[in-house]
Amino acid sequence: MLLRVRVTLPDRPGTLGQVARTLGVSGADIVQVVVLERLGGRAVDDFTVVWPGAARVERLLAGLAAIPGVRVDGVWRAIGAPTTTGQDAELLAQVAANPTDGVATLVDAVPGLLAADWAVAAVVPLDWASRSGGGTATVGHASWRTPEPPRLPEVTPLRARASTGVDGSHYAVAPFGRAGLVLVVARDHTEPLTAAAFHSTEVDRLAQLVRAGAVILGDRLDLVGPPSVTSVT
Repeated sequence: MLLRVRVTLPDRPGTLGQVARTLGVSGADIVQVVVLERLGGRAVDDFTVVWPGAARVERLLAGLAAIPGVRVDGVWRAIGAPTTTGQDAELLAQVAANPTDGVATLVDAVPGLLAADWAVAAVVPLDWASRSGGGTATVGHASWRTPEPPRLPEVTPLRARASTGVDGSHYAVAPFGRAGLVLVVARDHTEPLTAAAFHSTEVDRLAQLVRAGAVILGDRLDLVGPPSVTSVT
């Protein structure tokens, strides 16, 4: 199976090699490494690996924990092949080519781009600011694997942000900038694997996709609507 492994490690020569060797010795086949952050002598890296289904992930976690200064931020199942630099542009080209299904196209594609489990386009009530907690949202489009009904975090249509639910699931939310429409992406909390929270670079990437999609789709965003969904507090 395909796994995403996120680690925080010292940003010094040799440490990345130690992590890579440990992954290999544990049985993982590395197919991609993405640097999410380098700051203050520390780095945050995402490894996409092929992991033998019968092997226990605990062995991998123990090996990484033994490397001085290394912290495992999350290990979770990845959907599809690793992303490439041109996929965002390709997705937006698909939206532009078929704007009638533009929102659905974004919703279906985003989980694969961000190693998430599911996504929905949700509409926040127009009077959300007067409600304590934002109120109930409606779902216009839902991706494959979205639970029924989807459990959404509190959503406001103001800015892109990440959050974590009481059950440990992680969310990233980005507003389209009109009609109270937001795109919500989720990583579910499932034992024994624990997904990492959405990193700021992932939230920024989602926000850029949504903003570009909003420019392409324009007034079509006003047509997105129903069914109703409960909010997680």
